[in-house]
Amino acid sequence: MIYNELLQRGTTDFPMELYQVDKNHPRYEMEAHWHSEIELMRVISGKLTVKLNNSEYTAYPGDVVFVNSETVHSASPEDAVYDCIVMHLHYLNANDEGCRFFIENLLSQEYRIKEYSPAGDSRFNNTINFIFDSLRDKPPGYKFSVIGAMYSLFGIVLDEGIYTARAGHSPADEKSVGKLKNVLTYIRDNYDKQLSLEQMAKSAGMSPKYFCLFFRNMTGKTPLEYLNGYRVEKATKELIKTYKTVTEIAFSCGFNDLSYFIKTFKKHKGVTPAKFRRR
Repeated sequence: MIYNELLQRGTTDFPMELYQVDKNHPRYEMEAHWHSEIELMRVISGKLTVKLNNSEYTAYPGDVVFVNSETVHSASPEDAVYDCIVMHLHYLNANDEGCRFFIENLLSQEYRIKEYSPAGDSRFNNTINFIFDSLRDKPPGYKFSVIGAMYSLFGIVLDEGIYTARAGHSPADEKSVGKLKNVLTYIRDNYDKQLSLEQMAKSAGMSPKYFCLFFRNMTGKTPLEYLNGYRVEKATKELIKTYKTVTEIAFSCGFNDLSYFIKTFKKHKGVTPAKFRRR
């Protein structure tokens, strides 16, 4: 998704949700977005390229990626199956001053937990795997187990010093991410309209020529490729959740030509919209 994601995670009393992602998932190709929650990603099979702000990681089975709060992130799979957990840090608000201080600094991006952890027998990875498995299997006491494991995870982060402070981040990088967020928000709000390169560039405060270079450096895609990816994702959800015709969905998602929509959809999903709906 290409925007600041605002969704209910899990339930109000347990705001944590597990997403198991394969080729049939609407967001198999995860377009860039960000949210205030943290996100854990675990590769089950295949290869997953994950982009976090200005960093990029290639993850393989067993590897773990930690997405910090407010980080613009995307993922490109290659025959991959992967799991994601998204949760609100507010849920772990602690009475102890030191614990509360650490969580508040994660929320404000003053602290950032190490983003990539390769597969291996580490306390960090083992705890994250336990959280994933508990949310997947849901034994009777899984909520107690998951909550306890999340506190243990942050204890490990502090014990082993696997986090950095804002002082280690470049102001130029933060400015670039801010510009990217502006244009992603603009695309989110206007994807169903006919958008020009000039309009998108203006939302980032750049000239069209420089904007194209900037956008490709930040996302790995051209603005048009990105816009079409977002539109296809929106169309995918409409195909699954509604009885609208393919033509109606195409036009409601910003495509003004049905054949171009079908061609673009097939490029992203490997099948036509009609076949995807049946599958």
